[in-house]
Formats: sequence, structure tokens, C-alpha cells
Amino acid sequence: MTVNVAQTEAGNAKIAQLENVRVRFGKGDSTFLALDRTNLTVRQGDFVAMVGPSGCGKSTILKLVAGLLRPTEGVVFVAGRELGAEQIGIGMAFQNPTMLPWLTIRQNIMLPLKIVKPYAETYQRDKDTVFRERADALLAKVGLAGFGDRRPWELSGGMLQRANLCRALIHSPKLLMLDEPFGALDQFTREELWAVLQDLWIETKPTVFLVTHDLREAAFLASRILVMSARPGRVTQDQTVDFPRPRNLETTFKPAFTDLTNDLRRLIFAARQGTEGSA
Repeated sequence: MTVNVAQTEAGNAKIAQLENVRVRFGKGDSTFLALDRTNLTVRQGDFVAMVGPSGCGKSTILKLVAGLLRPTEGVVFVAGRELGAEQIGIGMAFQNPTMLPWLTIRQNIMLPLKIVKPYAETYQRDKDTVFRERADALLAKVGLAGFGDRRPWELSGGMLQRANLCRALIHSPKLLMLDEPFGALDQFTREELWAVLQDLWIETKPTVFLVTHDLREAAFLASRILVMSARPGRVTQDQTVDFPRPRNLETTFKPAFTDLTNDLRRLIFAARQGTEGSA
């Protein structure tokens, strides 16, 4: 198993690359293969959505790229991960925002700045000036201007997820990892946050990995959609999404959008039945 750095040219950098990666969990007789011979390349500025049957290894890929898990076999290249180099900045947001209840929303958003270099080195000096302004600017962009001094229990689920996106982006990460960030929200709130996330991506252009079970969400947000097989997971389809941006809800009613989501649904149904080759 290897973790190394992708060798790329400026302007077309490979942020992540998996080559023949396999991941096994468990020991002895209880071991099982979660990810099998997986290959993928993600370049700087890509917005990649991963879809597939439950348990197919989507979150496992996120953990591999984030450095939270090492492959059993194969090679994972992640930009800036070679020995002695500065680690790439990563932002993460999950289905549960997990805000600390004794901190204000602004203080929760600023937490990565206390940890991530180079911000951690000046946190005490800048927390009430430059960093506070940065947090408030993000809150305004997601429609939460004036809510920085509120506590987490005073905000709705949708508002907390907006704040969660702010926390993931506060340190200007090159790579943003999103694991079902809107899965617990109602449809109308999810659709509002699709637009919020799209606007943030257009403005800051991080490379995004999005795990989702919502095919409309994947088609609305992504520039590429990776379809995975049932466990042991592997990428069976790499679909380019070329709808013009910015996209809006009218985009989701167009025939091409409907055709794309229906094609994805057929692929995933076939994967669940173990017949992806005949889909």
C-alpha cells in the first residue's frame, strides 16, 4: 500500500488519483472486500459526485483521499502528500453538522483556523479581527448574516448545514469532502442549499468530492458523476455533466436532466442486481 504525490502540470493538477486500489476490512474469517480494483483521477477544480448502492464504498473513497484510511492494495496519489511537503488543505462536511453547543456559530465556524496552518500560528492575534471578518463574510454568502453570535440550538437544521459549509470553507481548502451533507434535510431546504453550494464552488473553485444518494443532487451540482458497483465497490461509469452554470431549478425539469438521472437510476439498479454489464 502506498500514499504518494501526483506528478502534474500547473493548471491541470491531479488532486487525487487511485490506481488499482483495494480495501479490506476485518480480520481472519470475518474479513470482507469493501473496494475492489478502483481507478479514478480527479483534477483541480473538478466537482465530482459519487453515487451507487448503499455500502458500495463511496465513503471509503472519501477516507482514502482525505488520508483517514490506507489502501490494502494499490496506490493513492494525493497532491502535496509526499514526505516533507506541506499537506494539502482539506475541508469536510457531513450529514450531521456537529456544532459545539457551548460556542457561538461564528466560533464553531472558526475552529479549523485554530488547527490548520498557517492560520493556527496567528489565531490568537487575528481571531477578533481578520478571522472574524472572514467568518462573517461566509455567513453572509450563505444567507446567515447576523447569526454569528447565536448558539447552535437556536438555528434550524438547514441553517446549521449552511454554517457547516462555512466551517468547511473557512480555511480556503483546495479539497472539499462532502458526505451526504444535505441528506437529513427536507426537499425544499436541500434544493436551496444546492444553489448555495454551487455559488460557493463557482466563486472559490475548490476540488469537491460529494457522496450522495440523491441523483438529482448529483446531476445539479457535479461536473462529473462516478457510478459505483455494489460491494465490493469499483467505479463502473464516469459521466461528464455539461449543463451550463449557474444551474437553477428549471434545469432539473429539462429533458436532458431527466434523461441523465434516469440513466443513473438504471445503472444503480443494475449494480444492485449484479448485472451492471447488461444495463
